Amino acid sequence: MTNAQKLASLPAGGTNCSAPLKKLNRAKANGDVLIYVSDNESWIDTPVHGRFGGSGTETMRQWNEFKSRNKDAKLVCIDIQPYSNTQAKERADILNIGGFSDQVFNLIAEFARNNLTAEHWVGVIEKVEI
Repeated sequence: MTNAQKLASLPAGGTNCSAPLKKLNRAKANGDVLIYVSDNESWIDTPVHGRFGGSGTETMRQWNEFKSRNKDAKLVCIDIQPYSNTQAKERADILNIGGFSDQVFNLIAEFARNNLTAEHWVGVIEKVEI
């Protein structure tokens, strides 16, 4: 109940997804795979709300700073309730996952091993029996 009361006292609104990355950057932290889990109400630092023009999210700026210290790092963004926007645009080092099931863990493992190439998905699709 103590934690519930602390959370209830915080301002309502979207999740500030850049905050954990800012903290890691201030600490000059290192890491291989960072995993975000959000309800995708993570609008607080997106350009849509006028704070950053069209230059991307603060999350992307913080991720790029983290990557400058951790060249091989990967970011996984799991949005439990996905919509059409995201904090981090998909690219070779960023994986966006919409929804959640047990398969999410397998997907993250494949991504961390650099196995999520186009060839990988062709192989997965070809194994499907019709």
